[in-house]
Amino acid sequence: MFTDTQTRKFPHIRSVWTLLGYSVMIVFTVAVFLLIRSHGELLKAPKLPNAELAINAGKSNDIFLHVLIALAAIILTGQLLAKLFRYLGQPPVIGEVVGGILLGPSLLGSDISALILPPSIAPFLGIIAQLGVILYMFLVGLELNPTLIQHRASAIVTTSHASIIMPFLLGALLALPLYPQLSNSHVSFTSFALFIGVAMSITAFPVLARILADYRMTHTKLGAEALSCAAINDVTAWCLLAFVVGIAKAQMGDGLYVTAAALLYTAFMFLMARPFLEWVTQRWHTEAHSKTLVTFIFFALLLSALTAEAIGIHAIFGAFLLGAMIPHDSTVAQTLTRQLESIVTILLLPAFFALTGMRTRIDLLSDVSHWLMCGLIIFTATAGKFGGTVVAARLTGLSWNNAAMLGTLMNTRGLMELIVLNVGLDLKVISPTLFAMMVLMALVTTAMTSPVLQILKARTIAGSKDDMLTEINPASHTSGIATSKRVKKRAYSKR
Repeated sequence: MFTDTQTRKFPHIRSVWTLLGYSVMIVFTVAVFLLIRSHGELLKAPKLPNAELAINAGKSNDIFLHVLIALAAIILTGQLLAKLFRYLGQPPVIGEVVGGILLGPSLLGSDISALILPPSIAPFLGIIAQLGVILYMFLVGLELNPTLIQHRASAIVTTSHASIIMPFLLGALLALPLYPQLSNSHVSFTSFALFIGVAMSITAFPVLARILADYRMTHTKLGAEALSCAAINDVTAWCLLAFVVGIAKAQMGDGLYVTAAALLYTAFMFLMARPFLEWVTQRWHTEAHSKTLVTFIFFALLLSALTAEAIGIHAIFGAFLLGAMIPHDSTVAQTLTRQLESIVTILLLPAFFALTGMRTRIDLLSDVSHWLMCGLIIFTATAGKFGGTVVAARLTGLSWNNAAMLGTLMNTRGLMELIVLNVGLDLKVISPTLFAMMVLMALVTTAMTSPVLQILKARTIAGSKDDMLTEINPASHTSGIATSKRVKKRAYSKR
């Protein structure tokens, strides 16, 4: 062999020896494998007892391929329509919802839609959608500043429950003409009327949060109040839904259990989890500690979502509640917001809206009477939600314009409404035709939110000096929240 001095003088010598050694290694490996193969080919393996294993493996590969195609189509369609709707004065979130409808069977037809969104991927797409919503509502909770609403806590509860009571009563009243035409003898009027009332009372918490972000209202007092009202509204509505489902199944104890468990869980989060999380986030500030803390937070997030789902009030409220318990100006809140925001809003959340399109069948409305009933449902839902919110907000101290904006935001509906409607459809409390009408109601009330809110917001800014629409001074926040705002502003300038 050559010494180091010789190889330094003649560097090509080491290269030659390296190449020779590499070649010998490859030739030796191939020779040994061929020897093993020559003996292995003589062996006999037992036959596969069931050929379904290979078939299932092939199906899994096909489903995974379709999921990737669906996500790519959803993201591309959603982003293109988001730009179009922003040009038309609508928030991008409406474009994403419409993108899901366009890819669904209502407009493309079942055959063409199945090429992009085949029914076989619905369960898998649903999992991605729910994960995206859970993470998004966790981020919304992280950015919620509870000091903005402490002075109006009782007013917020009052306004939120008024936004449930009024549409609930009007929905029960509407059940009188709907029941004879759109139900059947196997469904009692009590179950039907209660379900229609609850369905009218839903506010689309995730969609409302997106609209507030699109209009840069998340960090205003009115935005915080709207988010809080929507959270209280939907938790209460989910408890009512569980109660109604219990009645429909002749198990009234289920509804009482959900209500009691939700109250106990909320009390636990405020009285025990919140002080502990504040202590933990104040104790660790360095980047080295933040990895351990982020791991703990994600575990707590999954546990909170699991608890809420087990109770029956939906996992997204457990995620939002945990986020709201973490100080919004802490290092961990800033880190999570910075790292998760783009992934959640661009990659995961559009699947949430695509699921809406897969479940919407507008073609079920076949005659004029159906469309007239649909119009009556839309009018009743809007009058109940908007009217109840405005009256309660005005009586608790808001100006007429601010109360009207809050009522407009609370009238937003979306996939949360569809989840409720699917429960009713699965229980056969509502018919497929009524299901389609209620879906249209959810879409129309969501789409009308943007133009009405834009008009009211401009009128409020021009005609009053109250601070309900004033953003919190970025200087009063930590750099993470300010950075989040700058990222959103850059996104708006591009869109």
